[in-house]
Amino acid sequence: MKINLQENWKRIRVHFSKSIGQNMHISIASVNKDNQPTITPIGSLFLNDNQTGFYFEKFAAKLNINSKVNKKICVLAVNSSKWFWFKSLFKMNFSEYPAVKLYGELGKKRPATKNEYNAFQKRIKQTKMLKGSRYLWKDMNVVREIKFTKGEKINLGKMTKEL
Repeated sequence: MKINLQENWKRIRVHFSKSIGQNMHISIASVNKDNQPTITPIGSLFLNDNQTGFYFEKFAAKLNINSKVNKKICVLAVNSSKWFWFKSLFKMNFSEYPAVKLYGELGKKRPATKNEYNAFQKRIKQTKMLKGSRYLWKDMNVVREIKFTKGEKINLGKMTKEL
């Protein structure tokens, strides 16, 4: 079911924030030169105020390659909180989106701004003392812009009818 991006952008941003908080990533689908789809997990997606976003492109090799032949993408964010699902199943409806898909187009790759870098550092703050955190996330300095053009909520029948 379609979602008006301008009217619902604030709710969409909240949903994506909760989803990344639960899953530590969202999924971005792209298509390669042979029209084969691929999905890339991304933990560094941020949504701006204006139906745009960005992610840090250190490990997103296939997205980078695919963007050279097809810039169209689909981003999926699922709220997989067990408590959220348990409450929803008990009440027989969802009070918030269980999942949202955003369609868009990849923009340019560029150096991260200081604000973008700081937002990412805030997101990974709890993991900074771990060796793996330093290994994975040092040198995160290049972002890829995204412009979103369409959104859809996941339809789960009567349980999502009111959303």
